[in-house]
Amino acid sequence: MAAGRGDGRRAGVTSSLQEPWSLGGSDRGARVRATGGGDTHTQHHPLPRCGAAPVWLRGCWGGGAVGAGAPKTPALPRKPWGRCQWGRARAPHTPLLSPDADKRIKVANPVVEMDGDEMTRIIWAFIKEKLILPNVDVQLKYFDLGLPHRDKTDDQVTIDSALATQKYSVAVKCATITPDEARVEEFKLKKMWKSPNGTIRNILGGTVFREPIICKNIPRLVPGWTKPITIGRHAHGDQYKATDFVVGKSGTFKMVFTPKDGSGAKEWEVFNFPGGGVGMGMYNTDESISGFAHSCFQYAIQKKWPLYMSTKNTILKAYDGRFKDIFQEIFDKHYKTEFDKLKIWYEHRLIDDMVAQVLKSSGGFVWACKNYDGDVQSDILAQGFGSLGLMTSVLVCPDGKTIEAEAAHGTVTRHYREHQKGRPTSTNPIASIFAWTRGLEHRGKLDGNPDLIKFSQTLEKVCVETVESGTMTKDLAGCIHGLANVKLNEHFVNTTDFLDAIKNNLDKALGKK
Repeated sequence: MAAGRGDGRRAGVTSSLQEPWSLGGSDRGARVRATGGGDTHTQHHPLPRCGAAPVWLRGCWGGGAVGAGAPKTPALPRKPWGRCQWGRARAPHTPLLSPDADKRIKVANPVVEMDGDEMTRIIWAFIKEKLILPNVDVQLKYFDLGLPHRDKTDDQVTIDSALATQKYSVAVKCATITPDEARVEEFKLKKMWKSPNGTIRNILGGTVFREPIICKNIPRLVPGWTKPITIGRHAHGDQYKATDFVVGKSGTFKMVFTPKDGSGAKEWEVFNFPGGGVGMGMYNTDESISGFAHSCFQYAIQKKWPLYMSTKNTILKAYDGRFKDIFQEIFDKHYKTEFDKLKIWYEHRLIDDMVAQVLKSSGGFVWACKNYDGDVQSDILAQGFGSLGLMTSVLVCPDGKTIEAEAAHGTVTRHYREHQKGRPTSTNPIASIFAWTRGLEHRGKLDGNPDLIKFSQTLEKVCVETVESGTMTKDLAGCIHGLANVKLNEHFVNTTDFLDAIKNNLDKALGKK
């Protein structure tokens, strides 16, 4: 999951103007019920055509449960919001409840909340406190996946959050840092912890689906893409779990499979090296491929879109051929009737043919990709649709019930560095907002809660309409005018004003104004 990458390069938000803002205060835990106590631990079908002195903030690196007994945590520097008038600072885990709190939408079952790092953590707190909790009465099972708390718990908090997701079926996740050597030194970590997204995926299984958020006034590099294209990436095995090595001399590279039942081992001679070179061995499992197939078919049914699966089975006849065969078997046995009823279809395509067809299409389909293909093509789609800041990411498990929603971008490190210096930012929060809405909408579907579904869809519509009305962050303005040509308050607004505009427009849409 790319969102685990903690670099600003991945964020799809390119402003050099930085807006320092945050939420904090001294009354954390005052309203535990509202936020939740937390868990402490083949027919060939064509594709569709087509600046004040800093103060200190408590609560940004909190850990474990909210309220009594929550661990004390180090503070972060904070700057005021400038023109924004939201009263004194409060802890991000404590909602500012309005007099209309009793009119909030009641949610029967909990949602798991996974907090994150850096600029996205700050934006996440605002979204929860100003957009979600004043309108939705939901119990949040809170887990702090910020890097300091992951280190403090030896990454147990990440495992606990995934297990809680299995229990409650719905999770929303803020972007998190995956540490490298520099991060280990910066945070004085005990070790270089693994990607939290990878840990969560390994526990939950499932498929990562990425889908663009389309705004009519944001130009697309591929103008013909008038409808979304959703990529389902098989985030397991292949190159990402491969064993690779460098060969320094001549010799023979062999692969050996030794059965557990004691029967004879099987050996393959891969290559006779005349000199130096490189080698690699990789794998996948029938179980994981089957889970991938079920997730993709179920997602296509949910979207009522056709599904295409791409491989290079003409070259990797056994490896990619296994993907093709399992998908076809599962489709014929479990999903063909439902697809026919919805007048949609499933088809396997060669990856090179599929890429060409995607560029010529108008969108409106689901594309199932192997691990590496999905990693690459999802970024191509994101840029083709305008910005990685307008891309959702949802992990869908094979049971068709359990999901984890997050933004597709990283933690916006470059903006956070500017924020720490007290400089303003123009950081795009839309994908993080959609992480909340996609999670809550799914909760509403599982619980049979039409009001929650409608609220989620309304908030998404408000975000899009706010951008289409001309109020946007710098990365989106740059898509229209070019980054070198945009000016503050003429073409784009800072983080403060953009989020304030979304809040005001949401209140109007909900009849509060």
